[in-house]
Amino acid sequence: MTGNTNQIVQILRQCLDEAASVEIEGLGVFRRRAAGYEFFPSGGPRIFIAYVQEDVRQAERLYAASRDRGFDPWLDRQRLLPGQNWPRAIQQAIEVSDFFVACLSGRALRKKGQFQAELRYALDCARRAPLDQIYLIPVRLEECAVPACISREIQYVDLFPDWDAGVRRVIAAVKMPNEANFSLQLTSQ
Repeated sequence: MTGNTNQIVQILRQCLDEAASVEIEGLGVFRRRAAGYEFFPSGGPRIFIAYVQEDVRQAERLYAASRDRGFDPWLDRQRLLPGQNWPRAIQQAIEVSDFFVACLSGRALRKKGQFQAELRYALDCARRAPLDQIYLIPVRLEECAVPACISREIQYVDLFPDWDAGVRRVIAAVKMPNEANFSLQLTSQ
């Protein structure tokens, strides 16, 4: 191993000696066990959840439902760190996400600001994806018009009046990869 790799292994071991697990965003979770360490890769698809502040409760509910099903959801309130350059972090999260879930409501569609910018950027990202690949998943939180530029080509799902049925349809669109669990021996030479 190189010097940098040895340093990373030592830091990881030190952290695992002080805590039961260490999560590295985008990579996975390392856990200490009786004989060595285990590594659980970030198994599920990465899902960016876009919303307006007024719809935060539904966005957090969707975040929890996605996380509980083994996906890797990204919600600004959960993922942004103090002092982080949030416009750049959001743009990067959209770029690396496998799916972009747009939480649509009358408030979201009328309000100027960050949600609109995120939605426009996601539409640009969707244009670069293969035509048969799902990327943008519009979800209606309430009765509202879906923007024509989206409804012309992309099917939306309603999370009302039956939240669970709507979430099941979102989950069906996000094909869950096989779960994997790898054992890893952390060694340095």
